Amino acid sequence: MYGDEQLSVLHVDDDRDLCSLVEIHLERAESPLDCTVSTETNPREALSLIRSPETAFDCVISDYQMPEMNGIDFLEAVRETHPELPLLLFSGEETGEVAAEIIQAGLTDYLKKSVGTDQYTTLIRRVGHAVESDGEFEADGRVELDGIGVVGTDERFEEANDEYASFYGYDPDEVVGKHWTELHPSDEVEHIKTHVLPVVEGGGKWTGRSEGLRADETTFRESKMVTALDDGRLLIAVDDLDDSRLASSD
Repeated sequence: MYGDEQLSVLHVDDDRDLCSLVEIHLERAESPLDCTVSTETNPREALSLIRSPETAFDCVISDYQMPEMNGIDFLEAVRETHPELPLLLFSGEETGEVAAEIIQAGLTDYLKKSVGTDQYTTLIRRVGHAVESDGEFEADGRVELDGIGVVGTDERFEEANDEYASFYGYDPDEVVGKHWTELHPSDEVEHIKTHVLPVVEGGGKWTGRSEGLRADETTFRESKMVTALDDGRLLIAVDDLDDSRLASSD
């Protein structure tokens, strides 16, 4: 699912019990991720591991509230030497409260801690998503975002151009009136609700990669930009990363 090679994941959190649980769930045999998890409770020690020529990680999971430095400070320090390393914030902080920092720092993804084992299943998916996103939660600058749609304050599409509709397997008039959640698989809907919308509703612009759902129930990787208009509607620009014309330019 995420490649043939075993992934190496570093988890940074001062809660030792949580570190043990994350390691157990990510490394379990039935997990779709084939990975090994290293844990570190001190962010400065974690930085030393990341910067060491003797270690190499495919993804880093970090808490926000930690001694000596918070998750964003830690991220910024990592980015100084590893600008493309996938970094996922796994924190109890409300998304809206750290959204601006997340975007400015170039975080790959964010997942809020919750109660129960479902959060670890979601974490597994987010790590896979982070690794596949090539590190930065930003759209590839070479991609032209040709598809344009507008979502009203009722969360339903008011308009969509031919390109936007075609990516999802519809005609433009078939997209109008649909709720935005109908164009994404359920896992991606949750991701958009917890990470994308709080950024946009706070006055920011989100650019990155997500997963679209076509009319025939197949999915595709999409490069997307979402921003809020002055009247509260959302402007969405998108392109299909699985399209052969884009793949040929990589």
